[in-house]
Amino acid sequence: MPRRTKIVATLGPATDPISVMDEMIAAGVDVVRLNLSHDSHDRHRERAERIRERAVAAGQEVAVLMDLQGPKIRIGKFAQGQVELAHGESFAIDANCGPDEGDQTRVGTTYARLANDVRHGDTLLLDDGAIELWVDTVANGRIDCKVVVGGTLSNNKGINKKGGGLSAPALTDKDKEDIRFAAEIDADYLAVSFVRSGNDVRLARELFHSAGGRGGIVAKVERAESLNDIDDIINASDAIMVARGDLGVEIGDAELPSVQKRLISRARELNAVVITATQMMQSMIESPIPTRAEVFDVANAVLDGTDAVMLSAESSIGKNPVKVVEALDRICLEAEKAVTRSGHRIDSVFGRVDEGIAMAAMYTANHLGVKAIAALTETGSTVKWMSRISSGIPIYAMTRFQETRRKVGLFRGVYPVAFDVASTDIHEVNREVIEVLLADGTVQNGDLVIITKGDRSGVEGQTNIMKIMRVGEHKLLAGD
Repeated sequence: MPRRTKIVATLGPATDPISVMDEMIAAGVDVVRLNLSHDSHDRHRERAERIRERAVAAGQEVAVLMDLQGPKIRIGKFAQGQVELAHGESFAIDANCGPDEGDQTRVGTTYARLANDVRHGDTLLLDDGAIELWVDTVANGRIDCKVVVGGTLSNNKGINKKGGGLSAPALTDKDKEDIRFAAEIDADYLAVSFVRSGNDVRLARELFHSAGGRGGIVAKVERAESLNDIDDIINASDAIMVARGDLGVEIGDAELPSVQKRLISRARELNAVVITATQMMQSMIESPIPTRAEVFDVANAVLDGTDAVMLSAESSIGKNPVKVVEALDRICLEAEKAVTRSGHRIDSVFGRVDEGIAMAAMYTANHLGVKAIAALTETGSTVKWMSRISSGIPIYAMTRFQETRRKVGLFRGVYPVAFDVASTDIHEVNREVIEVLLADGTVQNGDLVIITKGDRSGVEGQTNIMKIMRVGEHKLLAGD
């Protein structure tokens, strides 16, 4: 059985050699991430073109996800590069401090409006929560604090406010330029950082489509306040990413596991795709094997129903980019053996005919011993609905559109197949579908297969037929 959970791997210097890209594709990468917080447009374009070339050479489909940087709320630099902060000391974040004039008593910030967003009693977390500051007074752009948790503080570390509430807009001028670039290279997905509401997602989609982009929008859930508007964010998005780094800092590490589970569950309920990200295999930046805790972390995300698990520094700058993909593949496959069929949406009323066909196909497949589902699709909507239902049955998205084949690479349990309807005879189309599955070794004589399609080929949203066929008999049927 092929792996159902998809693997997203960030590209970087460690993955640049062609041999490494080839090995990662062979190991099972489904989607690559290009992080626009680092490197130039030219470097990202080169990586996107190269991974697509190598995927075609390997006979695979690999989607490209462009990840926007978002607002960088950081401290400035220190004259000496770093300082040591001790518990109980006074320390200030001061917008009036020069960008490289920080010292033992204060440091500047890249976000001039930071003082407008905090007040007495707030907690500021620096360097992913390693440094904790309690806000005492705020005046004239200066935030005077007491050090609660000290340590070494160096240049350009990130700032979070515990509980959220920083008002920086989700899309910066750089992001808007990067959106145009993502459209230019035909990115399959665009990830929006530090989303606060569904309106941030809708604006990103509008800008992306206006620039000629055709891909889906991924909302990164990493602000505490986004949890208050999560349904609107999910409904505005094609996928969400549980970005556990900044989110964990803002809501606290103890609360993060339960929030992750709720986000995965709610995304699936609302028919959105969900990616679980950040430090999933962090030790493998250096180590050739994961820790047991990392194995459990990945497996639990799979058991909860995540569509994909994502690698960041583990693949982009780590020593073992291929080994980490291989490890994810092993863990996901084993965890999937424990996944049971679900009753998801069993009491729902469906809003569209193609949605009803998708749900009927999954209900039938789960109760009839079907070997495979072949969905003839234009946009991938039918297979996305299908993939929301837990089952062990592979779903094959059969389409002539490479854009759609790449997009479905993020959907759990969905596998892209290049297929162009060559006949107007629906019986001949059924036979061609079965022959493709036979040639791939997916099915054998006697297996039951469900085929979904529309009686108006080439028209979006027209799936209205579900056909159950037994392999072997497909050659004998002259009609239905």
